[in-house]
Amino acid sequence: MHESAHQKSALTPSRRGLIKGAAGVALAGALPAGLIAQPNGRPNVLFILADDLGYADLSCYGRRDYRTPALDRLAAQGMRLTQGYSNSAVCSPTRVALLTGRYHQRLPVGLPEPITTEVGLGLPAGHQTLPGLLRAAGYRTSLVGKWHMGWPPEHGPLSSGYENFFGIAPGAADHFTHTFGSPRQNVLFEGDRRVERRGYLTDLLAERAVSEIRESAASNRPFLLSLHFTAPHWPWQGPRDAATSAGISNLRHEDGGSLAIYAEMMASLDGAIARVLAELDARGLGQNTIVVFTSDNGGERFSDMWPLRGGKGELLEGGIRVPLIVRWPARVRRGSTSEQVMTSMDWLPTLAAVAGVSPDPRYPADGSNLLPVLTGTASPQQRKLYWRFRAGGQSAVRDGNWKYLRIGSQEHLFDVVRDPRERANLKDREVTTFQRLRVDFESWNATMLPYPGAGRRLS
Repeated sequence: MHESAHQKSALTPSRRGLIKGAAGVALAGALPAGLIAQPNGRPNVLFILADDLGYADLSCYGRRDYRTPALDRLAAQGMRLTQGYSNSAVCSPTRVALLTGRYHQRLPVGLPEPITTEVGLGLPAGHQTLPGLLRAAGYRTSLVGKWHMGWPPEHGPLSSGYENFFGIAPGAADHFTHTFGSPRQNVLFEGDRRVERRGYLTDLLAERAVSEIRESAASNRPFLLSLHFTAPHWPWQGPRDAATSAGISNLRHEDGGSLAIYAEMMASLDGAIARVLAELDARGLGQNTIVVFTSDNGGERFSDMWPLRGGKGELLEGGIRVPLIVRWPARVRRGSTSEQVMTSMDWLPTLAAVAGVSPDPRYPADGSNLLPVLTGTASPQQRKLYWRFRAGGQSAVRDGNWKYLRIGSQEHLFDVVRDPRERANLKDREVTTFQRLRVDFESWNATMLPYPGAGRRLS
């Protein structure tokens, strides 16, 4: 690295005790001695996920028409990764990979791109998840924001490791009425119950996140707070647009929005994050909390992906390469930049290592523990990652600097380090590499679940 089931656990009490004991041993070798001595010495985790944020939508990543001072400051206080990826080009599959540490194509819930109105489909209650792992180790686990992996109660957050949930269940909601679908219905939940609240959703989520931090501090337990904002996902509504909300018949607001409204949404998001981070500091928790900020996929209508091409729903870099910031003052070098390739499913093994817990071998992670890279005790690792996306017959492999990309019948080979805009197709010049990655994709794809109604091959 360089500068540049409302279940408490699927585990038995005895097994939980074994894991906690092993966690303590592992943690003692992973953290500074000063932190071990504290009663709440295990690191807290604040994982902030934006919704449909483009690669260059933060000013610290290049946005020019507005500023994101809180997120810029977060990057300056920690590490900014330039090659962060989402596991999918749309919402729900990425969230499945994030929570399970596995390719989402291993689970039926990960196959819709994205989940829309499917009832009875969701994360299996017994499957390992990041919140389930940390909860078994004594962490207080809360999700504030968007779920989008099934409907409560059977397939809600409380069935997959979270103790607390406040947010929306589906993929989107009006930012003021908190409604979705046709006919429109309220989709704001607290736990497994629908609730009604007044206010702009970004602000409501920030207020709840602040409350969760206060309650966690009072509990003297380490916490995992997943703060999954719905911004800047459509509908295109800034915090002053409440008057327009009631008259929108199409939630997607196809004729709406503007660069100015998008800037207002982003200013609201940045301000909300500032309030949450300020609460961490006010409680004396900032030093020993690892804060992660990223997005579930690339941006769309008003996003900036420069210098990348493509956006949400595409396996071009603009659809899957996203901002990624990590701050942990106790361990991560301030003001650093990394070219480490890292994707959504890496966070389960990485944050398990942060918490000193071991993932369940029954659910082997496809992601990698990149904590040594983030903390500067290891050099960046070369990665080999796979994507597929049914719309357009898209598939991709990232192997080192190389990227194989297929869109329909068109195949490409790019050096995405030298050519991040994916303009120079090198498949005829680098024939051996092109053929190898094409075969590698087919071999990987044969080990994944097929799309419903499809054979094993993507084409």
